[in-house]
Amino acid sequence: MWLDTVKETYGDSLDITWKNFSLEQINSKEGPEWKAWEQSDIGARRSLMAAMAAEAARRQGPDHFEKFHLALLTARHGGEGRLALNEETPLLEVAEKAGLDVERMKKDMKDPAMAAIIGRDHVEAVETHGAFGTPTFLFEDGTSAYLKTFIPPEEESAEFFEHFVGMMAHSPYVGEVKRPQPPWPKGSVS
Repeated sequence: MWLDTVKETYGDSLDITWKNFSLEQINSKEGPEWKAWEQSDIGARRSLMAAMAAEAARRQGPDHFEKFHLALLTARHGGEGRLALNEETPLLEVAEKAGLDVERMKKDMKDPAMAAIIGRDHVEAVETHGAFGTPTFLFEDGTSAYLKTFIPPEEESAEFFEHFVGMMAHSPYVGEVKRPQPPWPKGSVS
């Protein structure tokens, strides 16, 4: 995915810390007391199982998390279909291909602490950083910015990221940039 290419360009000078955010929660019509991460049937939730799998991968270490996360994003957005985010078997297949301990992952995915982490991350994103969608970037100075984009060509990824950070992280007076729709954006998708 394009941020992985950016990370390769910047190396250790760019710290990307992935956190959980529930689009199902933010778009819920169930009322403020209902929490997606507190529901007992995680397979009925849109992507809770994938978030639990990512947290289980994080328990196996940062390198395992990064491998799983990239493989998950690629299987969901970069391949020939859209990986189901609420089915255990395809998620475990991604984990196995990424070199994770699948048995440990299955066990960890059932740990209620995972749901608590997901809930905590979501609440922090909304209440502290004003997040309403993904991806939302949090910059060193505490400001944040949501970015709606198609995946840029690999050879343009680092430059695109630099422009985005330059405008949003260093220009606090920019509140929103939006292209008129439709089409959005003309000529960007073949």
